[in-house]
Formats: sequence, structure tokens, C-alpha cells
Amino acid sequence: MAEDNITRVHLNNKEYILIGTAHVSKDSAEQVKEVVEAEQPDAICIELDQQRYKSITEGDKWRDMDIFQVIKEKRASLLLVNLAISSFQKRIASQFGINAGQEMIQGINSADETGAELVLADRDIQITFSRIWANLGFKGKAMLLMQVFASIFSRETISEEDLEELKSKDMLDSMLEEFTKQFPRLKKPLIDERDQYLAEKIKQAPGEKIVAVLGAAHVPGITGEIEKEHSLEQLRQRPPKSKVPKIIGWAIPILIIAMIAYTFIANPSTGWQQTVSWILWNGSLSAVGTAIAFGHPLTILSAFLAAPLSSLNPLVAAGWFAGIVQALVRKPHVRDFEQLADDVYSLKGFWHNQVTRILLIVVLANVGSSIGTFIGGADVIRLFLESL
Repeated sequence: MAEDNITRVHLNNKEYILIGTAHVSKDSAEQVKEVVEAEQPDAICIELDQQRYKSITEGDKWRDMDIFQVIKEKRASLLLVNLAISSFQKRIASQFGINAGQEMIQGINSADETGAELVLADRDIQITFSRIWANLGFKGKAMLLMQVFASIFSRETISEEDLEELKSKDMLDSMLEEFTKQFPRLKKPLIDERDQYLAEKIKQAPGEKIVAVLGAAHVPGITGEIEKEHSLEQLRQRPPKSKVPKIIGWAIPILIIAMIAYTFIANPSTGWQQTVSWILWNGSLSAVGTAIAFGHPLTILSAFLAAPLSSLNPLVAAGWFAGIVQALVRKPHVRDFEQLADDVYSLKGFWHNQVTRILLIVVLANVGSSIGTFIGGADVIRLFLESL
């Protein structure tokens, strides 16, 4: 059996066999099967959390999704990003006629076949996302989202030879170095902390011989961390929410309302100018965002009407109203949920599917409203200063 991409660690009378895989590589899945059959481990650790494990074993139950609940719980943006990332993996995997995460599926099947205990070794993806988001400033968040979506809709292909080359340690080090340059704050929660979490879960796996199926990027870090002690409880903690965004969220509308009210008293005609400017900038740009997402005319109108008011209340957003109206007038059919996994494969599919169109409407209506708040607010301040 070839030892390529396999790292063996001996610690406290236990042997850990780390298999570095590429998540869409056919050879990786075959290697997992070969290693487990040859080693007959007591436990098999896989780089999945409970949510992703259920997604793989039960399938994505899109038809059970309640789109109204998604909007109400403010999960539209997160769901859209999740769908976008999964579409990227699916596009690469389809080039080689395999399923994304096939090596993890093989690890699950091999555990069942050999009687080894299956260990879900990765941290909850929602915790990782929240810790990533907390480590990025506004510019970093914008750059990250742009890069994610740019890579998703890129038509560039990758050869299987290139894919296998990603599993070499030299190539991996250069990739992580470049990754750290672009998003230095992102490496800690996405790579370092997960290395620590994975290492601790692997170390706690039962038995004397443990096989771990891991993305190749984590193997060097886990090899260095497995000899150290780590607190899983600390690594599971969500970052405390900053009060600054909430303070700013309320301060801006209070300031805008106060300025308009004062100007109305001092100079009613200028007060009307401020009001019209606020309504037009907020409503128009939110409506434009909704139109870009191909919203129904009633949805576009609802975005226009809701944005000027929702911008004055941090507890609500124009996109929520627009998304709900779109879901009512263009209610997704069962086939939209069934075809969701295929439609997110392309940019055209994102706009064609009724489910993703609603998600796009929520996001783009909110983006338009935010830009309108900035421009409209600046104009309100300008007219206020001129009236003094």
C-alpha cells in the first residue's frame, strides 16, 4: 500500500494514521478504503460536524425548507453563501464524475463495514463561520464575499493532476502563505483553531489505532497540535457580539430623524427636501437591487416603500419585506426545491430558481437600502448644514 499523503503519529501507546485528502479527488476516496482495510482501526475520524454529516447521509432536504422561516430568522445571506460554496465544490467534482466529499462518505462506509467507531471530528460549521466573521472588518468581509462568489462563477477548470498536487506539503505551505497574506485574520479561526479542535477530537477517539480522514491542508497543523492539550469547550465558544454595530444602528436613524425634525421647524421647505431625498435614495436603490434579482413588480414596489422606513429601524430590513412579497406572489414550487442543488451550479441557475431568486432579492434589496442610507443620509446632513 502506497504511503503517499499518509502521516503516522505515535503518542501515548496509540497510533494515529492521518490521511491527507483532496475533497473532490477520486484517488483520495480509493486510498481511504485501502488504508482502512489494511489497518483495521478501532476508530475512524472524519472531518465533518453533525450538520454536514446529516447532509451527506440524509441528502439535502431542500423540499422541507420553509422559505418564510429562513427570511424571518435572518438566515437568507448565510444560506445563499452556503449554496454558493456547495455549487463550487459540485462544479469541480462533476469534472471527474464523483461526488464532493466522496472520501468522507468512504470513511463512513468503511467504519460501518469494519465495525470501527465513527467519530465526527470537526467543529460545528456555524461556530466556525461566526468566529471567522468576527475576525474580519468591513473591508475584509466585502473582499471575502467578492472572492467567494468570483471563484464560484468562474468557468476555469482544474486538472486532476493539479488537484493531486495540492496534497503535497510544499504546495500546501505556499497556498497557506498566500492565504494568510490575503486574509490574515481568517487563518486563525479557519485553519489554526480547527487544527487544534480536530487534533483534540482525534486524540480522544477510542482504541489504540485511529485512522483520520482529513483535508490535506489540516494534516501539517494537526501533526504539530496533537501532542498539545486543547480545550474543546473554549474552541466551541461563539465570539461575544459587539455593542458597537447596535449603537451605530440606532444612532444613525435617531440623528437623521432629529435633523429632519429640526429643519422642518426652522425651514419647512428644506425639511421637505430632506424627506424626499431620504425616500428617493433609500427606496430607489433598494428597488434597483430587487430589480437586478428579477423581482416581481409588486416586490420592487414593496422594496421602494419599505426601505425608507426600515432604514430608520435597525430591527427590520427592506429585504425581508421584499423577500416575503416575492415568496407570496411567486411561491416556489416543489420542483424549485428539488432542482436547487443543480440550479446553483451556474449563475443563470441562481437567478432562474424561485428559491435562490428570493434569497437574492433579500440580499440585494438590503444592499441597495444600505447604499441609499449612506447617500440619502449624507444629503440630509448637507441640507441640514445649509439651513443653519
